[in-house]
Amino acid sequence: MSGIKKIFGMACLTAVLAICLPSGIGLSYEINDQFSIGGVAAGVYQYQSVSDAPDTKSLGRGLLAFQPQISFTPTQHDELFVKFGFAAGNGLMEGGKSPFILTPWAGDTEDRVKNIDGRNRNYLLTAWYRHTFEFAHSHSLAFTAGIIDATDYVDDNVFANNEYTQFLNQALVNAPNSFVPSYDYGGVVEWQMGGFKATGLAMALGSNGQKGSQDEPYNAYFVELEQRVGSRLGEGTYRLLLGMSSVDFFDPQGTKKERRRCVLISFDQELGEILGAWIRMGWQDEEAAINYKNIYSGGLNIGGNLWGRKQDNIGIGYAHLKGGNLDADHTHVFETYIHIALTDIFAITGDIQYMKDAMRAGDSPNGWIFGLRATAQF
Repeated sequence: MSGIKKIFGMACLTAVLAICLPSGIGLSYEINDQFSIGGVAAGVYQYQSVSDAPDTKSLGRGLLAFQPQISFTPTQHDELFVKFGFAAGNGLMEGGKSPFILTPWAGDTEDRVKNIDGRNRNYLLTAWYRHTFEFAHSHSLAFTAGIIDATDYVDDNVFANNEYTQFLNQALVNAPNSFVPSYDYGGVVEWQMGGFKATGLAMALGSNGQKGSQDEPYNAYFVELEQRVGSRLGEGTYRLLLGMSSVDFFDPQGTKKERRRCVLISFDQELGEILGAWIRMGWQDEEAAINYKNIYSGGLNIGGNLWGRKQDNIGIGYAHLKGGNLDADHTHVFETYIHIALTDIFAITGDIQYMKDAMRAGDSPNGWIFGLRATAQF
């Protein structure tokens, strides 16, 4: 009953935020010139119908997530930021419910916001300080330090990067083989000049996430180069990401430790006022034990201007992941969704996914996942 009470309580909170907050607030509410509050609340329900998975049933599960955030800007060049994460339920991501390697929703679940990265820290997702040096118009250098989420800085994509408003599946939100981490200690340097941006990021993580590793700590380092371009078609962004970890991941035999290394490219391009296209491709070496070596993904974004509703959109995406040195030979992920904005802060999304894990031995689960997501951004 406690789990049901949590879900009911979160559902009420989501409904209150959606109905009571005034339209036009956008993504944050300014208390004064220095303080602002914001966040997102979401309810997700997914039903899976699977085949070739004898130990898994076709069933439906839901969850609710709430992530409030506070920003304090004492000067135009300084910012203190804190984000919390609360959730009720784990949905299909609950142990044993889904037969797939990848999660059908990439957001934070009830288990994910507790004992974060083996740090014995609950609910506090990020807490950082940033100082920005402005040298000239469109020329700046920013330093950030604290508890950070690396996906806020690297592996971005305009059309495939937000599990609350865009694709739900893990393979289409970020690149699973790029091991970009979240919610731990780190620092970021961002240099921007015009349409060019270079980002350097380092993090110290409390757990490498490998089974049986007993929260083995590790370090991760990333460099991303980004170029924004404009044309008659619209704006596009082209990125190159390089990543490397410390020697703290076990090899496939579990006898010695290795580094993880990855290379990722990510493109998004507007194709007029209605269409947009995106590509994400990545590769990593196989010295450490990894589920996937390569990812090739891409898709289309269809803007609501097509039917006279600018805030709506349809997303279509596909990902092919080539297996690494563990059990998976390859994985297919297809997803399409329609995002409908009901107000400035409240939206619903209908979602359909198809997933298949082709395993080197044994069962190769495949099936459809039908989802509904309600989101309040404030």
